[in-house]
Amino acid sequence: RWLFNQAVCTLYAFCGVLFGLCSLTSLTVLSTVCCLKVCYPAYGRCWDFSPCHAGVLLLCVWAYALMFATAPLAEWGSYGPEPYGTACCITWKASSREATLYILALFIFCYLLPCLLILVSYSLILWTVRVSRRAVRQH
Repeated sequence: RWLFNQAVCTLYAFCGVLFGLCSLTSLTVLSTVCCLKVCYPAYGRCWDFSPCHAGVLLLCVWAYALMFATAPLAEWGSYGPEPYGTACCITWKASSREATLYILALFIFCYLLPCLLILVSYSLILWTVRVSRRAVRQH
């Protein structure tokens, strides 16, 4: 069972959601940047990836994750004990329309969209490498 009070449960769940979203969003941004550099080299030369750009992208990643992680603190969704009661996370059993919308938004914008972007990015990279390899073989 959960050994601490509701405030610690909320903090534990908030940190889990925040760092999980930061992780997946960082991977999404990384795959997108790699795709732009490999598949669109002309664009890569125009947009010189610098520490400043990396900093802006990291700020965007954290802002995006914070937006979804703080939503349950603002009563859009909620944090609570997991079904077995040993840890805390998002309350997946929606008790209201707003909670259902939060879970749906979380699924679409924090899971489905990032996974699709990663899949498309790496698919484009693989396709570009394959086409380049064929071109090199022909010459």
